[in-house]
Amino acid sequence: MPQLTETADWPTPLKPGAYEDSFLLGLYERMVTIREFEDGVKFLFLEGSMPGTIHQCQGQEATAVGVCSALREDDFITSTFRGHGHALAKGLTVESLLFELFGASTGCCKGKGGSMHVGDMSKGMVPGIAIVGGGIPLAAGMALAYKMRKEPRVVACFFGDGAVAEGAFHEGVNLAAIWDLPVIFACENNLYGASTRVDLVMRNARIAERAATYGIRAETVDGNDVLAVHEATLAAAADCRAGKGPVLLELLTYRRTGHSRRDACHYQPQDEREAWARRDPIERLGARLIEAGAADAARLQEIRREVQAHFQRAVEEARRQPMPAPGDIADDVLA
Repeated sequence: MPQLTETADWPTPLKPGAYEDSFLLGLYERMVTIREFEDGVKFLFLEGSMPGTIHQCQGQEATAVGVCSALREDDFITSTFRGHGHALAKGLTVESLLFELFGASTGCCKGKGGSMHVGDMSKGMVPGIAIVGGGIPLAAGMALAYKMRKEPRVVACFFGDGAVAEGAFHEGVNLAAIWDLPVIFACENNLYGASTRVDLVMRNARIAERAATYGIRAETVDGNDVLAVHEATLAAAADCRAGKGPVLLELLTYRRTGHSRRDACHYQPQDEREAWARRDPIERLGARLIEAGAADAARLQEIRREVQAHFQRAVEEARRQPMPAPGDIADDVLA
């Protein structure tokens, strides 16, 4: 089982002058937005006011924000069925995402995608693909197009640890490797594929080590440290733009909720949950901001209140949004 060592110097001090305070606070606000969005959506489902199903990402906020904050606006991401955090990190608004989850025609996919397919091409996010590993060959294809057009763009492809057992993973990574395509394979290794621990289905549970078989660079990163993820992604993107081929980033993190809304998550041992809770990505960055003097506790609490108020306003707006009309059923259908 891949584990991170509990460090005595937590939180790791910020490097003096390495980042602007506004940038750091922006990372913090974006992670809080994802956490509040996910907690709020879970409540809406439990009270029965939101249709469909959900797969949430509480605890994994640093992977989404760390990767997307290192990309350029015209870079793209591919996502998964657990894509709310990716969408908010790539620049979709709370409103466009929430309206989509309510099934409204004003949602980011006109109410036809729902939770498992959120995305917005104008923001650089291909709508999520619910098939496990489905985005991996797609990312390779997009990167091939960038290379053939000589465009200095990068695709960051999010997928979970369970996806590496799919044929699509091997096909997509191999093609990207042999053609030196600009893809960042961002594996969010949250230690569980649905309800099964990764070490029960993989003898070699260190996913980054698999990159050697394809001849590409890989790195295992603390996925609950948003700055570590940001810096690793910056380096990977630079390699991609320099024509050095794809990079696999294994982002070690932890899902603090069930696989889907019906999953009570009883299979996660209590001591394991508590250990990862102590590594909460939001609390961790907050502590570093306070220690560095970039913010105080009152300012961080103010950000959280603003985010919560924004979400509640968006919920009220979502309840008033129009639904797709029956006559629209054949629109946006491609074959």
